[in-house]
Amino acid sequence: MKNIQKVFLAEPRGFCAGVVRAVDIAEKALEVFGPPVYVRREIVHNSFVVQGLRDKGVFFVDELDEVPDGSLTIFSAHGVSPEVRSIADKNNLNIIDATCPLVTKVHLEAVKFAREGYSIILVGHDGHDEVIGTIGEAPHATQLVSDLQQAEDVSIPDPDKVAVITQTTLSLDDTTSIIDVLRRRFPNLVVPTKSDICFATQNRQNAVKKMTESVDLILVIGADNSSNSLRLQEVSEEYNCTSYLIDSATKIDSNWFDNAHRVGVTSGASTPDYLVEEVCEYFKQNGVESFEIIRDSTEDVFFPLPRELSI
Repeated sequence: MKNIQKVFLAEPRGFCAGVVRAVDIAEKALEVFGPPVYVRREIVHNSFVVQGLRDKGVFFVDELDEVPDGSLTIFSAHGVSPEVRSIADKNNLNIIDATCPLVTKVHLEAVKFAREGYSIILVGHDGHDEVIGTIGEAPHATQLVSDLQQAEDVSIPDPDKVAVITQTTLSLDDTTSIIDVLRRRFPNLVVPTKSDICFATQNRQNAVKKMTESVDLILVIGADNSSNSLRLQEVSEEYNCTSYLIDSATKIDSNWFDNAHRVGVTSGASTPDYLVEEVCEYFKQNGVESFEIIRDSTEDVFFPLPRELSI
């Protein structure tokens, strides 16, 4: 640790507006309605957040058939398919929707394009909760593309009537490259007027890019099933900066810093700030005294709670 001269903290980092809203929904639902409150899947992709809510009395389930009929149930920030909503209706569940508004935007695009007769290409990661929910809006019309090769290979019934949408938590650079291939193959490709990649994802990636100019190594604090956290690590590596994804300070290996004098720290959009504070405390306890913020942008976006909780 004697080698480390300074630790740099990226801004922005940590919770985005959609995650703040989702966590607030769960906590407010407990306050207003009392337990039991059920949540389908992880409300956000961070086990520490999930465990904190579980400790307060929230029950997490994989599927709605685990929820007693008529119970208060929250959909996670990643969104769900119409099929899941139908099951909720069938089971008379009292639903509060914590889907991030930016994910809802993509769902509405899928519905619109399908209604207009377009073949839809969804750029995203197979198996991710957000992708599953988005495909469910128009499964007959949607194909998933995850990389450049798939973009080259995807087959479309009518090449002149194709639209593209994207998962909100992707790497902007990677997505741009994939869409460039799709534009070349389908010159009439329709792209949403505003990028589907959320502002918070872009801002955190931009902050990491800026940070790579000043550090030898970057720690990304986030869960290994958090798409935006994984993208932050990938962006670091793409900009030739060694990076490690950790879920907490307990996963730090001091050997990583043998040749690192300046260390950067950032965190994914579903990572609570206390985990960053614990990482900073780790460095302080190991003799690091100098900390500095690297700020790329400022976020002031706020998403209101659903009307069921606006009391």
